[in-house]
Amino acid sequence: MEKKPFVTLEQLKEIEKTYPTPYHLYDEKGIRENAMKLRQAFSWNPGFKEYFAVKATPNPFIMKLLKDCGCGVDCSSLTELMLSKACGFSGSEVMFSSNDTPPEEFAYAAQMGAIINLDDFTHIQCLEETLGYIPETISCRYNPGGVFKISNDIMDNPGDAKYGMTTEQIFQAFQILKDKGAKHFGIHAFLASNTVTNDYYPLLARQLFELAVKLKEETGAHISFINLSGGVGIPYRPDQEANDILAIGQGVKQVYEEVLVPAGMGDVSICTELGRFMLGPYGCLVTKAIHEKHIYKEYIGVDACAVNLMRPAMYGAYHHITVMGKEDWPCDHKYDITGSLCENNDKFAIDRMLPKIDLGDFLVIHDTGAHGFSMGYNYNGKLRSAELLLKEDGSVRMIRRAETPADYFATFDFCGLFQELK
Repeated sequence: MEKKPFVTLEQLKEIEKTYPTPYHLYDEKGIRENAMKLRQAFSWNPGFKEYFAVKATPNPFIMKLLKDCGCGVDCSSLTELMLSKACGFSGSEVMFSSNDTPPEEFAYAAQMGAIINLDDFTHIQCLEETLGYIPETISCRYNPGGVFKISNDIMDNPGDAKYGMTTEQIFQAFQILKDKGAKHFGIHAFLASNTVTNDYYPLLARQLFELAVKLKEETGAHISFINLSGGVGIPYRPDQEANDILAIGQGVKQVYEEVLVPAGMGDVSICTELGRFMLGPYGCLVTKAIHEKHIYKEYIGVDACAVNLMRPAMYGAYHHITVMGKEDWPCDHKYDITGSLCENNDKFAIDRMLPKIDLGDFLVIHDTGAHGFSMGYNYNGKLRSAELLLKEDGSVRMIRRAETPADYFATFDFCGLFQELK
């Protein structure tokens, strides 16, 4: 598939008059349309709910936009819960899926009325001791172990993952939780990351649906919802085909009718916890070429670096790059596109064939809408960039300002230091 930016060079030149590069830019129109398409894909399930993975893009403007589209939120920490509460999410709109969870975070989630998704069997005792009771609605995370395959391709290795309960543990957990007062149960599993195939969700659904039937039969638990979590990916490379969410929804429906309906479980709600699929393609990192270097390789230095987008440095991940205004030029120059960190892996692209890049050119780094800004950090004293929203009417709104040196220094105890020096 062809990778086209959702913003034009003329728009970037206009934005530059107010907001200098680098910055993350999000596409409101694309986000809304994608959220509506997801709802359409699962409209056959009356109780369907998408719980947006806050960790992917923890910005209140984005979260409120998705709330307008009927989404809930999936939180994994205290601050994500607090942010969600501030955005108006509460009760069953919030799924708390954490691991190695501090007791005070269980308490805060319970105060919000959030659905708590227990990652481990031992968390039952921790939760009961923290709250003094077991919530009537509770969920458990499942890890089947082994490897997860689609056809002959290994997609991921759940057996090496730290998350979830074993098969034996989840049966014990349901029985204990039921005995302690739980009335409505959920099952959650995340078995593969960033899958670009329409088969992942239906295969995962079959595994969870069959587990749900056995859990109901053996424990008598009423299973209210099954959470397929995330894992539906995006095509980072132009030679990849995008997932067809409508086909995925129909695939899950078919398994639902084959497994759950005959078991008398046609009232089970389906949940998803998508982050990358919801936001990834609808965000980009905008940066400018500020230096060029000609040594053993050809380098283009940009004003962004790995603190703005960690994935290439951390995972060797591919992100497509468009040199704005030169979309139709031949890609006849081989470059490493680098940032300014004191780390040799601070490269957005290695040996990438691109059009000739001149200083001052805008570069759009695609698919940074999820796990882009949110994974930022301050190594080398670098400051996080601004986040901007390209509105449906073409206007631009700043939804997070860029950090300043004052922000970087704000957490130092200067007063204490000066007292000691006296």
